[in-house]
Amino acid sequence: MPQNIHPTAIIEDGAQIANDVTIGPYTLIGPHVVLEHGVKLHGHVVIAGRTTVGEKTEIYPFASIGHPPQDLKYQGEPSTLTIGKRNQIREHVTMNPGTEGGGMDTKIGDDCLFMIGAHVAHDCQVGNNVILANNASIAGHVVVGDHAILGGLAAVHQFVRIGPHAMIGGGSAVENDIIPFGLATGERAHLNGLNLVGLERRGFDRTHVNELRQAFKTLFGADRTLAERIESVEQDQGDNELVKAMIVFVREASSRALCQPAKTSGR
Repeated sequence: MPQNIHPTAIIEDGAQIANDVTIGPYTLIGPHVVLEHGVKLHGHVVIAGRTTVGEKTEIYPFASIGHPPQDLKYQGEPSTLTIGKRNQIREHVTMNPGTEGGGMDTKIGDDCLFMIGAHVAHDCQVGNNVILANNASIAGHVVVGDHAILGGLAAVHQFVRIGPHAMIGGGSAVENDIIPFGLATGERAHLNGLNLVGLERRGFDRTHVNELRQAFKTLFGADRTLAERIESVEQDQGDNELVKAMIVFVREASSRALCQPAKTSGR
């Protein structure tokens, strides 16, 4: 197919554009941008920096993609933003490239949905099939696992890890790491159990989910140390792949604490 480029679009010399890309009116493409096969840009899209947009990704009006990170330590280093395949990037979404202090690359996986006004800051690593609902924002160096969902207006602190298949409730401020399959809610987010709806929708075995629920209760119980609780979980449900994923996540080094269930006052 020939390039379908509106005459009002401005494409700077050096940009690499596949021959079947669609570029709508008043779109601006910088000289270091790469647009792979089947990319579709609706009008008024701006893509700057060393940004690569993967196959069949669709970007809607007024998205600002690849401009310098909002980090005062950034000194113009040639960092990158890499966007995977088949993503939907809706109106007013902003995504920034990496920095020298964070690995030089912000990376977006495949098949993600970024709703209106979502923000991905510098050096973030976003997995596959992730959803950021309207105006959800992740600060610098955040890691988001596959199939995680962030509700509208959720805000994630820098360096936080969001585990695969986790769900963050709308309007939640996330200051600490969310375990895989976790459900976090509240103005200052706390663990509210497991993302059971998501687990069911994705077809996980019910027996394995029940074992995961028991592991969750043990891991976040009040008695014994965390190390002792981890050991207990490994002894009782250590063969369950879902439980293994949760334990591996908990054991990994992180600059943030684990998000915990809300404390209840005794009577």
